[in-house]
Amino acid sequence: MDTILLIVIALLSYQLLFVLWNLATFPSLKKSVKERYASTRLSVLIPARNEERNIKDCLNSVLKQTHLPDEILVLNDHSTDQTKAILEQIMIKQSRVKVVEGVALPLGWMGKSFACQQLADHAKGDWLVFLDADARLEKDALEKLLPLVDKQQTGIISGFPRQILGTWMEKLVVTMMQFVIISHLPIRYVQKAKSSLFAAAHGAFILVNKESYQKVGGHEAIKSSMLDDMQLMKRFKLFGYPATLVKIDQVVNMRMYRNAKEVWQGYQKNLFAGLNRNVFLFVIIFSYYTFLYILLWVTLLFGGSFIYVCVAYGLAVITKIVIDLSNQALTLASFLLPVSVILMLAIATDSLRISYLRRGYVWKGRRYL
Repeated sequence: MDTILLIVIALLSYQLLFVLWNLATFPSLKKSVKERYASTRLSVLIPARNEERNIKDCLNSVLKQTHLPDEILVLNDHSTDQTKAILEQIMIKQSRVKVVEGVALPLGWMGKSFACQQLADHAKGDWLVFLDADARLEKDALEKLLPLVDKQQTGIISGFPRQILGTWMEKLVVTMMQFVIISHLPIRYVQKAKSSLFAAAHGAFILVNKESYQKVGGHEAIKSSMLDDMQLMKRFKLFGYPATLVKIDQVVNMRMYRNAKEVWQGYQKNLFAGLNRNVFLFVIIFSYYTFLYILLWVTLLFGGSFIYVCVAYGLAVITKIVIDLSNQALTLASFLLPVSVILMLAIATDSLRISYLRRGYVWKGRRYL
């Protein structure tokens, strides 16, 4: 048992060092000189389906930017709540905001990808900022992104917004998204390596150069993917365009989900799809996370060293705390990493189950196989 625990401690020690290096090399934003970037035309594009609780605050955050975008387009994707009425009220006061009424979803398309494609077809900017309705921008967000846009000139830029966490389910599960990415993906190689294996993006905040977006086929090229953000970045890298994952939690925040059901359904539709629906890969990752974060507690039942278990647990929790601190997401739940892992594995297993039963994933009132 102690040999197993020593292996776990070695792996967790390496992981902590990797995380520290990863965070130290994470690209960050710099303050711009406004006059220099005055000619950069930005189009902010917001897909909205039943977003009555979010759309007003989202638009207000965009309209308060120190560098205002040239246009703000919102696609009303067949909303059945008050989204359309709210948008009509905003348009009366803000001429910069335009609303596009979505057309019927074609066969083979994911709803969000089709909404984004429609918005891109209407946009006039040189750079397109795809923004989810539940995202909020700090007033200098776009201004701080301009130097990176100017330096990169083309391609794609994305980042992970700071997560606003309410319920315990959010604190335990939502924070695991960045934990997994920062623990395993060398962030600097998203920008430096040509391989599409080094890719990560967050669909709530993506910037693309319109010309290169059109050349890679836009969202139409990934229309059937549940993971439109990841696949879009991979598409850009496959075509040889620059791609950057930048630290944006200081300038963009969001609350993705509001309760346990939303958290479960949100990750349920993505986890198995994120493994390309590969059962073999699922088994490997399930086994690895079980071995690293859960098995150490089982060893206590078979004579495992309590001190070794405490050391392993301490290394794992320190790693989680470091990542949560870097994303301004530190809570008491950060100390419950084994519980977070169990929940993630349970959702992933449910994601696999639904895929193989072909029941389809339900999201925003639509069902996707």
